[in-house]
This record gives sequence, C-alpha cells and structure tokens, in this order.
Amino acid sequence: MSRSPTAALLLGLVITLATVVAYSWYISNQIAGLRRLQTELADRNRRDSLQLLRIQNDLNQLGLAMRDMLDTDQGYALAAWSAQFDRIRRDLDDAFMREQEVAIVRRSPEQTRYLAASIEQFWDAVDRMFELARTGRENDAREQVRVSLQARQAALSTNVARLLVQNNESEGQTAQQVQDIYRTVQSRVYWFLAATLIAIAATGLYLIRTNRQMFARLALLSDQRRELTQTMIATRESTLREIARELHDEFGQLLTAIGSMLRRLERHAPEESALRGDLREVGEVAQAALENVRGLSQSLHPSLLEELGLESTIDWYLSTVEKQLGVRVEYEHAGTPLPVDDTTAIHVYRVLQEALSNVARHSGDTRAWVRLRPEAGVLVLEIEDHGKGLDAKTARRGLGLVAMRERAALVGGTLDVLAPRGGGTLIRLTVPQASASRV
Repeated sequence: MSRSPTAALLLGLVITLATVVAYSWYISNQIAGLRRLQTELADRNRRDSLQLLRIQNDLNQLGLAMRDMLDTDQGYALAAWSAQFDRIRRDLDDAFMREQEVAIVRRSPEQTRYLAASIEQFWDAVDRMFELARTGRENDAREQVRVSLQARQAALSTNVARLLVQNNESEGQTAQQVQDIYRTVQSRVYWFLAATLIAIAATGLYLIRTNRQMFARLALLSDQRRELTQTMIATRESTLREIARELHDEFGQLLTAIGSMLRRLERHAPEESALRGDLREVGEVAQAALENVRGLSQSLHPSLLEELGLESTIDWYLSTVEKQLGVRVEYEHAGTPLPVDDTTAIHVYRVLQEALSNVARHSGDTRAWVRLRPEAGVLVLEIEDHGKGLDAKTARRGLGLVAMRERAALVGGTLDVLAPRGGGTLIRLTVPQASASRV
C-alpha cells in the first residue's frame, strides 16, 4: 500500500510558505533600510552643504571686507571694520560647529586640527591687525591685511571648497552604495523566483509585481534627491529677496531719516561754526552708508527685475560690471523683447552674473561679449570671452557651472558650454518661450 503524499505535500507547503515569509521579511527589511539610508544621508548631506555654503559666504564677505580695507580712497579707519569682523566671526564659528555635527565625510584628527588651527591663526592675525589700527599704525595694519590675512582667508576658502567637493563625492559614494544594495536585493529576488516559481507560480507572479512597485518607488526617491539642489537654489533666492527687501525698506529708510535730521541740524548751526562742518561730514557718511545699503540690496536681489524687467536690469548691471569686476562688456541685443516672468528673470540674471564672474576670475581676459535675443520660440542669452577657456574636468565639476545648469533646468531651459573659434568660452542659456513668456 503506497503512502499518501498528503503529509509530504503539507510539509512542502509549510516549508514553501515559511520560505516565502522569511524571504519576504528579509526583502522588506532590506528595502526599508535602503529607504532610511537614502533619507538620512540625503538630509545630512543637504544640511552639511548648507553650512558649507554659509561658511563660504562668510569667507567671501571677509575677502570683500579686506579688499575694501585696502582701498585707501574710502577714507575709513581700519578700526571701524571691527564690528563687522566680530559679527562674521560669530556666524563663522557657529557654522563650523553645526557643520561638524552633520558632516557625513569623516575627517582624520590631523585634518580637524589643521582646520581648527588655521581658523584660530586667522583670527589671531585679525586681532593683531586691529590692535595695530587702534594704536594708529594704519599702514602696518594694512600691510598685515595684504601680506597675512588675505592669504589665510584664501587658504580657508580653498579648504571649504575642498570640503564641498568631498561632500559631493560623498553623495556619489552614497548613490553607489544604494545601487549596490539595489543590485544585491535584485539578484536575490531573481534567485528566489527561480527557486520557487515551479512550486507556486502565483506567489512568484505576485512577488514580481510587488518588487516592481518597490523599485519604482526607489527610482522616484532617486529623482527627488536630484531635485534637492534645485530646491536649495529656489530657497536661497527667496531668502535673498527677503533680506534685500529688509535692507532697502528698513535700513534705507532709517539712513534717509538720519540724513534729513542732520541736514536740518546743519541749517540751524552757525554758518562758520565747527559744528556745521561736523554735521555735514556726518551727513556725507550717512549718505555713503545709504548708497552702500542700496547697492548691497540690489546685489542680493535686484528690485529692478520686478519694476523694469529683465532687459532693463541687464542694461543696469552691465553698466556696473567694469567697475566691479574689471571686465569691459560689449552688449548686443536684437529682436523684439519677450515678456519674462519674475522667476525666469532672476535665474537668467543669476546665470549672467555667474558667467561674467567666471570671466573675471578664470579667463584671464578683460573683455566679454553678452548677447540677448529671441529666436525660434526661445530666449537665448550668450556670454563669450576669448580667454583661457575651460577644460573638460572644470566644465563638468565646477560649482558655478553646476549652479547655472540647475537654474536653467528650473525654468525648463538648457545651458551649453562651448568653445568659440577664437578660443575662450561661450556660455549659452536657452529658455523656451513657454517659460519665458509666462506672465
């Protein structure tokens, strides 16, 4: 009498179900771990990048301040810069502390000590410089800025730029780690399907469908991570707009009121009195401060974009470029202007700013050509120079070019880096008419 296969079938079913349950639990844990890894590392990388950009901005402010300190035409005493340096110092220390808390890239103790020592040496040199200035040794203090402080600030900026590069490399390594986990999960899923499809075809088909849904969600998460940089740019523009508005409305009105009160006092003072001269001098200082505040407000976010439009703003900006950057610009504008909404205008304007800044910093040329024209349903902006040009590595990894490409993507356009016949670099931004004319 043959034995009934029921027991064997039941045992096989139990083993199969146990295998399915165990393997499903394993796959779920792997995918959940992958999701947590993506979420945590993307968030930390974003916060780390924000702090590094904050540090870089503070260092740039220090660089601009030191440049202005060496400008003897302004007539400011060096000790007057102490408050600004103290404010930047507090912000810089806070940014370094926060960056170390969220940094993904692990640094050796030697790197950490070197960075801390560089920062401490920089501020020690700043303290010595201001001490020289307070004792009346202005020339020695300026020499200290020229010989020591600018070099130390440049070294710190280089270190921060290197950290930003490392941060980007870390993001690439994270993406590679995610892909490795993805491939591992995928290969084991295929093995499991091959081993169980004959016994339970229905269960195998169900698992295939479930895993496809999971992989589609992973692809969506990957796309969202790539959009992170664009979100950061949009957030930065919004923040700069608010800061510029506060500077213009609050500080501008306050300085205007101070200037009016000083002029009234001056009229009531005796004609030849020393007080009248002092009031006039203070009024001139207040007027200079007002012009600086307005200039800074326009630099952060030009209100001309909302008031007069993109083309008038470009005309105004190009009239200031030679003084600010030392680059003489030839501007060519052809065709009927396209209406441009505020969002598109600010991104086109920032691309122009960054491109001309790159000409001043990297090309070695003192001339540039800017062309703005509508053609075939698109708005085209070109910035050309005949300097040294960009190599392939710089064009691919330069932070400025990355930011310009992200801005182009935000308005549905494209940014091309070309080499003109005469040598140098040609930056071409193309914005579709559907985006440019959205008003």
